[in-house]
Amino acid sequence: MSSTIDAAAVTAFHDEELARPGWPAPRQITELSGPWRAIHANHRCNCLLWQEEDRARRVDVPSIEIATSKRLIDRYNQQRNDAVEEIDEALLALLGLDPPGPGARLSSETPGAMIDRLSILALKIHHMRLQTERSEAGREHVQACSARLQRLINQRHDLAACLDQLLHEARAGQSYFKVYRQFKMYNDPALNPYLYGGAGTQDGKGLA
Repeated sequence: MSSTIDAAAVTAFHDEELARPGWPAPRQITELSGPWRAIHANHRCNCLLWQEEDRARRVDVPSIEIATSKRLIDRYNQQRNDAVEEIDEALLALLGLDPPGPGARLSSETPGAMIDRLSILALKIHHMRLQTERSEAGREHVQACSARLQRLINQRHDLAACLDQLLHEARAGQSYFKVYRQFKMYNDPALNPYLYGGAGTQDGKGLA
């Protein structure tokens, strides 16, 4: 895998993974290094999330199956956010941006967050394209999905340009970014009151 990180390489990687037989089943990724391992992990989590979000909306299965999907969604979402932070950490090390140059602009959105959004757009494009190819669907459905597909492609093109601009400016010392920790309080037993026992009580003493 090329060590170059730019929008074209990232979007091509996303599309190639989606086209891989058996994806998103685990596979050997020994050929990936640096930010690419985290980009792979983030994309796989987004794909697993997509599947579970679909499963969680079933109405013909016992509620226990929906609860299982919801818990998996929480797990994959945490792993997805962890991977975004790993992307940014790897890119900071690769670009050598610590400390930033004088007068550099702080970007509120990190490359990792942009790559995460590109991953989601790749998923939307992939699945919307499948909708345009459904032989049993009506003409209106196909036309509507074709229009949506083009809009998604345009959106990805614009976001890709923004990613390239940020990376270019960062390499030139004109902008920089920070790793912002995603404190998912609902996943932390020490922070979620329904997990540490504080919910339903007042001042931790129970209701009178």
